[in-house]
Amino acid sequence: MEALNELCDLVAAHPDLLLADKLAWLSSRCGGAAAPAAAAFPPQRASRAHLHSLLALARLLPAGAAGAAPPPPLLAFLASHAFLSPDFWPQSFASAPFLSRLLPLFAAAPASPALSSALSAALLAALDVADPASAPLARAFLSAAAAAAPLPLLPADAAPVAARLLLEFPGSEEAPTRAKGKGEDAAGEENGGVREVVRRFEEEEIEALERKEVAFRLIVHMMGGQGALEAEQVGKVRNAAARQVRSLTDFLKIRKRDWREQGVQLRARINTKLTCCQAAVVVLVRSVSAMDTDSKSSKDMLQLTLAWFIEATKSCILSSWRKLKLCEELFCTLLNGISQITVSRGGQLLPVLLIPLKPLVVSTCSQADMTGSSPGALFEAVVKLSCEIIEFGWTKDRALVDTFIMRLAAYVRERNDYEEEDGKEKEAVPVIRLNVIRLLAELCVCLKKWEVVDMILPLFIEHLEEGDASSPSSLRLRLLDAISRVACLGFEKSYRESIVLMTRSYLDKVKAVGASENNTLLSEATTERIETLPAGFLLVASNLTSTKLRSDYRHRLLSLCSDVGLAAESKSGRSGADLMGPLLPAVAEICSDFDPVSTIEPSLLKLFRNLWFYIVLFGLAPPIQSNQAPTKPVSTSLSTVESISSIALQAVAGPYMWNSEWCVAVQRIAQGTPPLVVSSVKWLEDELELNALHNPGSRRGNGNEKAAVGQRTALSAALGGRVEVAAMSTISGVKATYLLAVAFLEILRFSCNGGILSATSTLNKSNSAFSCVFEYLLTPNLTLAVSQCLTAVVHRAFETVLSWLEDRISDIGEGADVRESVLSVHACFLIKSMSQRDENVRDVSVKLLTQLKEKFPQVLWNSSCLDLLLISVHNELTSGPVSDPAWVATVRSLYQKIAREWLTSALSYAPCTTQGLIQENFCKPSGVQRTQHTADVVSLLSEIRICNGKNDWNGIRTANVPAVMDSAAAASGAKKEAPDFTLEVLSTAVVTATVKCNHAGEIAGMRRLFSTMGGLNMGLSSLVTQSAQPHQSFDEVFVSKFVHLLQNFVVAAEKQPIDNSQFRETCSQATALLLDHMVSDSRANLEGFSQLVRLLCWCPAYISTPDAMETGIYIWTWLVSAAPSLGPLVLAELVDAWLWTIDTKRGLFASDMNYCGPDAKLRPHLIAGEPETPPEKDPVEAIIAHRLWLGFFIDRFEVVRHDSIEQLLLLGRMLQGTMKSPTHFSRHPAATGTFFTAMLLGLKFCSCQSQSNLQKCNMGLQLLEDRVYRAALGWFAYAPEWYESPNKTYAQREAQSVSVFVHFLQNDRTSGSIDSVSKSQGHESEHNMADQIHPVWGCVDNYATVREKRKQLLLMLSQHEADRLEVWAQPINTKDTTTFRGKISSDKWTDHARTAFAVDPRIALSMTLRFPTNSALQSEITQLVQTRLLELRTIPEALPFFITPKAVDENSALLQQLPHWAPCSVTQALEFLTPPYKGHPRVMAYVLRVLETYPPETVTFFMPQLVQSLRYDEGKLVEGYLLGAARRSNIFAHILIWHLQGECVPEESGKDTVVPKASAFHSLLPAVREKIIDGFTPEARDMFEREFDFFDKVTSISGVLFPLPKEERRAGIRRELEKITVPGDDLYLPTATNKFVRGIQLDSGIPLQSAAKVPIMITFNVVDRDGDPNDVKPQACIFKVGDDCRQDVLALQVIALLRDIFQAVGLNLYLFPYGVLPTGPERGIIEVVPNTRSRNQMGETTDGGLLEIFQQDYGPVGSHSFETAREMFMISSAGYAVASLLLQPKDRHNGNLLFDSHGRLVHIDFGFILEISPGGNMGFESAHFKLSHEMTQLLDPSGTMKSDTWNQFLRLCVKGYLAARRHTNGILTTVNLMVDSGLPCFSRGDPINNLRKRFHPEMNEREAANFMVRTCVDAYNKWTTAGYDLIQYLQQGIEK
Repeated sequence: MEALNELCDLVAAHPDLLLADKLAWLSSRCGGAAAPAAAAFPPQRASRAHLHSLLALARLLPAGAAGAAPPPPLLAFLASHAFLSPDFWPQSFASAPFLSRLLPLFAAAPASPALSSALSAALLAALDVADPASAPLARAFLSAAAAAAPLPLLPADAAPVAARLLLEFPGSEEAPTRAKGKGEDAAGEENGGVREVVRRFEEEEIEALERKEVAFRLIVHMMGGQGALEAEQVGKVRNAAARQVRSLTDFLKIRKRDWREQGVQLRARINTKLTCCQAAVVVLVRSVSAMDTDSKSSKDMLQLTLAWFIEATKSCILSSWRKLKLCEELFCTLLNGISQITVSRGGQLLPVLLIPLKPLVVSTCSQADMTGSSPGALFEAVVKLSCEIIEFGWTKDRALVDTFIMRLAAYVRERNDYEEEDGKEKEAVPVIRLNVIRLLAELCVCLKKWEVVDMILPLFIEHLEEGDASSPSSLRLRLLDAISRVACLGFEKSYRESIVLMTRSYLDKVKAVGASENNTLLSEATTERIETLPAGFLLVASNLTSTKLRSDYRHRLLSLCSDVGLAAESKSGRSGADLMGPLLPAVAEICSDFDPVSTIEPSLLKLFRNLWFYIVLFGLAPPIQSNQAPTKPVSTSLSTVESISSIALQAVAGPYMWNSEWCVAVQRIAQGTPPLVVSSVKWLEDELELNALHNPGSRRGNGNEKAAVGQRTALSAALGGRVEVAAMSTISGVKATYLLAVAFLEILRFSCNGGILSATSTLNKSNSAFSCVFEYLLTPNLTLAVSQCLTAVVHRAFETVLSWLEDRISDIGEGADVRESVLSVHACFLIKSMSQRDENVRDVSVKLLTQLKEKFPQVLWNSSCLDLLLISVHNELTSGPVSDPAWVATVRSLYQKIAREWLTSALSYAPCTTQGLIQENFCKPSGVQRTQHTADVVSLLSEIRICNGKNDWNGIRTANVPAVMDSAAAASGAKKEAPDFTLEVLSTAVVTATVKCNHAGEIAGMRRLFSTMGGLNMGLSSLVTQSAQPHQSFDEVFVSKFVHLLQNFVVAAEKQPIDNSQFRETCSQATALLLDHMVSDSRANLEGFSQLVRLLCWCPAYISTPDAMETGIYIWTWLVSAAPSLGPLVLAELVDAWLWTIDTKRGLFASDMNYCGPDAKLRPHLIAGEPETPPEKDPVEAIIAHRLWLGFFIDRFEVVRHDSIEQLLLLGRMLQGTMKSPTHFSRHPAATGTFFTAMLLGLKFCSCQSQSNLQKCNMGLQLLEDRVYRAALGWFAYAPEWYESPNKTYAQREAQSVSVFVHFLQNDRTSGSIDSVSKSQGHESEHNMADQIHPVWGCVDNYATVREKRKQLLLMLSQHEADRLEVWAQPINTKDTTTFRGKISSDKWTDHARTAFAVDPRIALSMTLRFPTNSALQSEITQLVQTRLLELRTIPEALPFFITPKAVDENSALLQQLPHWAPCSVTQALEFLTPPYKGHPRVMAYVLRVLETYPPETVTFFMPQLVQSLRYDEGKLVEGYLLGAARRSNIFAHILIWHLQGECVPEESGKDTVVPKASAFHSLLPAVREKIIDGFTPEARDMFEREFDFFDKVTSISGVLFPLPKEERRAGIRRELEKITVPGDDLYLPTATNKFVRGIQLDSGIPLQSAAKVPIMITFNVVDRDGDPNDVKPQACIFKVGDDCRQDVLALQVIALLRDIFQAVGLNLYLFPYGVLPTGPERGIIEVVPNTRSRNQMGETTDGGLLEIFQQDYGPVGSHSFETAREMFMISSAGYAVASLLLQPKDRHNGNLLFDSHGRLVHIDFGFILEISPGGNMGFESAHFKLSHEMTQLLDPSGTMKSDTWNQFLRLCVKGYLAARRHTNGILTTVNLMVDSGLPCFSRGDPINNLRKRFHPEMNEREAANFMVRTCVDAYNKWTTAGYDLIQYLQQGIEK
């Protein structure tokens, strides 16, 4: 309910925010709560919700317009009168409090006829209630209305209410009788005595009194003004009120025992009567004040009323009920009425009043219960009345007022006879004298008139001096208190008289201490000395405002302290602390505004020295060594030397033995004390020893060596042992005491307020207390020991301020601001002190500044410090005439060194913020001007730079994180185009600062123009939106404009890329406007500016592109640097935006966009899963945006981690949301660096466990750390992937990101804190850990050990990932720079496997892909999989660990899980079709289920393998799948039929080729073919017949041409083609099913050379299946007869897989797996590579090599076209180099090498692959791939294998090989299934195992990369390659 009330109050305060729908909702909630009920039926009972809604609705009434009707539910509530019925209210509902809250809301509402009428009716209904059950409700309503009056009643509605109220006063027509003097006092007796009076009052009903009281309170507001009561009605009311007031005197005189009623009944009567009389007094005052001022009756009535009131007040004072609160309120009301009546007549009644006023005042002062410290409300009311009357009469009748005051003062002069009588016991001072003294003092204070003071103060002083000062009494104490109060008024004469008297009195009391004759009045003396006088001194110090008087008072108090110290020294057996301590609070107060660094008079300095000297001697200072063990408190007797030493030691180490107020006072005094600097130690001895220690009563002479030793010991302890006691032998006792005083003073100065001098209002470097403590170091002629001690004092003071700052490290809000301000002030002072001429001061400053930076690194990014360091140096050194060039050079060199270290350190941790601060420094008007002529600053900045490589700092810092470096570049505004980007601090800062200044100037200029032209009214509307209002301010207009523009950018970004330059410009202008607004005093449109800040933070997150994020970082850095107060707001918005990207799955959190990764593009051939449509937007852009964003977060983390717990907690919220689920991260390999950067930030944040500001968050940090480990390990739950980015430095940055994470993880020491926490929980918790459920890891068993295992597992995997990425980034770096050596024992591998499996089984399974040849790992994971199989059903990667040939042989029960297993990839499924698995029914069923999961067209790629699997299909399961898929897809059926035909054995064979023997397999093929055809639908059969008939006709042309002569064959082709027509539009090329045939180019037929039959090449006109039907393209195909094409199909399958792998990874490698399809026995169709010619053909037209041919075709070397062609040749050569390494194709003569029009190489004719080669498997071509001399001329222009192009070629080869290795099993399976096909490539050797060996699975990535490099070097211009070309030239005439 409170929240609803606050909301309604907010809406009421801001009517423009009130929304109609919200008001309607509240009205609907009121429902029928107040619906009027029929007379015969009880009202409907309201619910609590209805009543609360009514109350909330009523709170909105003040927001309504005048005259507007309130909401209907409220009017219905009043009009129904149901609230007067008990049946209306909910049970147990407090109706009275509800009405008391509701009616004031009605009273505050604007007047309206509807509300007035409803209120009038409700009041009348309540007044007329007759039902006893409803009477309490009516009284509650009327009481609430009376308390809330005046109600908004219009005159017409108020009249009937007033008439009804008058009925409550029967008999009011008769006027009350006049006062009759003393006869009135006897009225009770005349009427039958007291009992008769009591009876008369008891006859008056309490309920009637209550109704009268309500009537009085309601009617008083109807008197006067519009709609006032008539004169007759006013008279009636006045008579009724007068009767009540007249009866008050008799009522109050009745004693409690005289009442017949007692207890609750009597209390109710008393209270009701008093409240009724109080209301009557108000009515009577209002009525008589409104009477005619000139009439006699009016004057008589006023005097009569005044007499009644005075008589009533006397009765109140004398009444036994005066202590009742109601009686006190009545008394105050009566006195207020007296004052109003007196003042209302212009002073006419003043003489009448002052005569009876004195007895009234005296009667009040004579009450004994008013003598305490709090005299009560009656006394205060009398004082108030007296002040008002005196103030009023001061100008009316001064003499009368003076007489009144002096008459009161006469009571002070009265002396009792007992004072003059001897031998009698003195009685107590009369109460009246004490109270009159208090009253007169109050009058002086309230009136603040020096004339009054001059009348009263002499009287006080006279009586004080007449008494015996040595024998104080309560009267003396009261007089001293009154004198101190008078002294506070600041009238110079009275001040001096008072202070002289007070100081003299205190000294007299000090001197009298211990006198035997005064022991009888010890309590009064002690009270005066310890309480009264010190309190007076403190009161004066607190209230004096005059600077002159405060200075005088400060001098007097310090003098008094010196005198007291001297007096204390002469006392025996007393401690000086008892005498001086009470004065310390007053001294502290008077010194609170003293500037300790101001010029001070020697005399005052002497007094300060004396004060601290005594503070130390008496042990009054608080301990300054808190770590010391407590010592035994010392005695108050100072009779021995040992006690002197013990006091000094106890003062240093504690505990404190005096009043805690004295301790606080000493600390406050320290803040206002100037440095106790002495120009000569000799002076110190002369003055202090003579005046203090050589006092006749003193026992502390310099000759007492034991005392000196004690002082030295205490001094050494105070200095923290920095100076040994032995080193102080030359320091005398008084010197030691002086140094001890200095130590106490300065350490306490720094312990209070952080060492900030509080005399001035603003914080700057001159406020630092170091300005005081450094003064000691500048003192000349100091001995070595004294100098050491003073230096130690400086260091102890510095330690104190460090401790003060550490104690407040957890402060937030204003406390944090104060802490950082203190830190800044001290740092600035130390920076400034480095320019001191004294070398010792400079050295100390440098040391302290270094320690300050190490302890509080946030000072590095303090703008004040940076500005002082960069700009003020030059001014400080050149501000005056340079008289010492050597000093100038030394100081400048020192500043250069410190500034360089400062900036380098700041940049290494937070480069974004540091650059922003430097830019802001340059943007300051004075800063730019000064920098222009400060050569040393320019020189310094020009030397500082940060880069990706080696920097100026040691180790790994934040700037080594690539994401941070990228963010730094964005924050600098620089463009990082070069791969090895270096950030020049000076140049970027100057350029960016200039841009920022330009934007700021634009805004400032527009603001001035807007102001000059009068806003929108003067034609400026064209610059802003049309929706702007004419009277809007500049900020409102342009904020709305920028908000609109930014919102448009967000909307546009969803549809198309935005203009980044325009977006950056808009954001910059909006930021400049925001900062300009913050500088100005305007506070208008805060909501608009908060919306602008929100959009500036959210827009880059919405757009999610690198360019937009760079703009965002630039803007955010600008905001937090120029306005640090915006830091928390900006970070809060950014954290919300970050969490929004998690919820919307963007960028790093695009967990549902795995299809965009490399593996996803290989589905389902090589990777399990359905192929999906790629996203419209490249997800890598959003990932890069997140990486930049993370860099900014890390930068801000480093800045705020030590100084802003609010921002730390914001980052913690962001990280907790980020790490809460390991599954919501994107698994795209491009996100590797970004992911591990996020993990790095998480671990960095967790490392804050050691910081004191997050000690309370340790449990949350431990939970976060567990989440980080879980999320980081979750990255390794998937197979390692490669990703190639167009950005050349991307891979290196990814590798570096992971390396930095590994480095941090290796050096992470946060685990210790968790162990300590677990230890602190006791041994019992250790035994119960196994039963606990961890929120991240689940069941915990030996948590600490398991946590360390997880960390080691994460470290091992991260190291491997870093090494892997490093190889990808530096593929040809043959040096092994890997950090992971793999030297892990088998037991450790087993442990890792178990840990990984416990976290996530997928992590363990992916480890086998990272370490495929690790037998221990494979064995353990196999065992784990087989024992926990039920948990892994959704993980296809687990299949090979339990589907094994051994499991098949044993028919293992594990295979029973296969029906429930998730589908695997096609190649994995095909592997289970090989003979080792023996066609196990469960395995076969799973394989077929997998194949059926995918569309048939997807599986068509593996048709040769599926056909071969029919060899082992004993259960006809494969055949069933093929038949089913053929029915679902015509294309699948056609390709299957062609492959079945290609596997058939030819009827005749004219060549001696390897032909498979007839078998069941071959006999099965025709049957399967027929089943497929029989399963066709009529439409499918028609399609089949047309497709096959068409291409059979084309293929048969070869047979027709065979008999023809060669010269006639081309014409024969044309004749045959003319006979063929294309039967339909749905025919497609068999080698490219996505191309429809539209016709045949008749002239395109070309017969080709062949030894057997005549292959022909024919060109078709084709269109793309899903493309433009009018876009017809040519496509040539070769139709072969007599050649087996199946081996080419296998080779091109592998090449196609490699091409897909390269494309998925993003490698720029070119392979062209042209289409080949066997259409029958030794028949097939081969797709012609378009726009190509063989190297042989190219050689026929020129005698030059490839270099010359390329120059001829593409231009000279170095031209763009040539270099582009060279690059095309390079990427194709590298692609085929990898393919050739794996397939080992031979017969690579120049006829089998094609070059397309772009210069790309294409290999054809794969008749010799794997283990076979020409010449009877001679194996002459020993190179793994062809790299002839002419090819190396293009790839390596230098010929030395050191050129950039050669290195790029090597990189491509290595990366291609590494990418292929990732899918070794899929490629091996594809080839392995063809082993029994009878292809020649399997006819010899061990092709499968040799193929596996060429993948080198036993090698890690670096070894594999080195192997590929060696392979390329080996193939480089190898002689066997040239030799084979020569042989082919000689034998076949093929150009070499």
